[in-house]
Amino acid sequence: MKKSLNKCDLHSKGFLLDFLFNTSEELIVFVNTEGTIIALSKAYAKFLGISQEEAIGKRVDQVIENTRMLEVIASGIPELERTHKIKGRNMIASRIPIIKDGEVIGAFGRVLFKDVKDLDQLHNRISKMKKELNFYESTFDKMNTARYGIENIWGKSPEMKDLRALLHKVSSSDSNITILGESGTGKELVAHAIHKEKWGNERPLVCVNCAAIAPGLLESELFGYEGGSFTGAKTGGSIGLFQAANGGTIFLDEIGEIPMHMQAKLLRVIQDRQVRRVGASRPESVDVRVIAATNRNLEEMAAKGEFRDDLYFRLGVIVINIPPLRERTDDIPYLAKLLLEKMNEKRNIFVKGITPGAMEYLKRYHWPGNVRELENVIEQAAHFVDDSKMIAVKDLPVGITRLHVEKSNKNLKQYLEEAERQFIVDTLLENNGRKGRTADSLGIGRTTLHEKMKKYEISAK
Repeated sequence: MKKSLNKCDLHSKGFLLDFLFNTSEELIVFVNTEGTIIALSKAYAKFLGISQEEAIGKRVDQVIENTRMLEVIASGIPELERTHKIKGRNMIASRIPIIKDGEVIGAFGRVLFKDVKDLDQLHNRISKMKKELNFYESTFDKMNTARYGIENIWGKSPEMKDLRALLHKVSSSDSNITILGESGTGKELVAHAIHKEKWGNERPLVCVNCAAIAPGLLESELFGYEGGSFTGAKTGGSIGLFQAANGGTIFLDEIGEIPMHMQAKLLRVIQDRQVRRVGASRPESVDVRVIAATNRNLEEMAAKGEFRDDLYFRLGVIVINIPPLRERTDDIPYLAKLLLEKMNEKRNIFVKGITPGAMEYLKRYHWPGNVRELENVIEQAAHFVDDSKMIAVKDLPVGITRLHVEKSNKNLKQYLEEAERQFIVDTLLENNGRKGRTADSLGIGRTTLHEKMKKYEISAK
């Protein structure tokens, strides 16, 4: 006798099948080998405009138009995700034969989409999600790749030539590096150059300003966290910046600002090459080169107990010192020229150059903010140039052109002489060393100017 699916086979599963047929929104149907409907979901019956009781016991082709359930029973071959027209709507449906002991005993049908338009909308949503994912991946890659190479470390002074030569040597190493330098000297630029020289843009470079992250968030930012590990944590958790940099470089700027308890955890990560997310029970391996930077004296901090000795030695396998701008004043004209060209390209401003007098002031200034300050000064001065399109003394900030006269250990005569000398020098600079115009500006004769220049050992150059 030929076996056939019956209603009891289905209801033996009890509650689950009852839920599936009467509560869910699934459009499903079961038929036996004769094509008789033995089960139809409530949602499918509602869609067809018939009750479940009316449908059960009838042949499927009497209830569902254009059905191919009978063909599937006859062939034993499933038909997956095929179009099926019902009530003038193109639907997507699957029909699967039910096989037991090698024989077809019935078939199962399911509507996947009530309208092809739903499929189109899903396709559009998926396409949009893919585009967004590609955008975020592209943005991540752009944010976490080296933007500068060794060629972007400007300067013709011996100090900068030595620095570039050193970077070529150390870039091939896998050792950790500490970059020391005052604010504005270009420590991050050097980190980019080291990474790019070794890996180009093939591997990630993740830059972290340790001073900009609240101490309470530093651990989760660096090492990641498990979902629900603290209030406000994302459900699925998040990887940390060390894992984001896996295979490449992590640049820890302002390393001297990391609190002591985090220094111990950072040391463990560097030693073991493993990170443990906040709330996790197991560590995860990472392969990351660490480049640290600071404008503070880590050696002095370590001696005072403000920075761990062991972390200091781990980070400082290779130490790079960037000289401040005031120690390489011959680089200022070269840097100023390049920064001016860069500004002309980026801003809607055109400046031809800098007058000799203004340049002399730039060379004499002590530049506490180094190259970053020089760039800001040039951009600021560029907004005040006259029709000559040249940055002149008058265009420079007063902090650069004002008199700097030491009052200590000087009597009134010495103070006045120093002030007079400085005033003559400033006026010569403003007039590009022209003695006649300088004398006129000072309200004295050329002979008197010559005598004072001789007295104060002032060169017209």
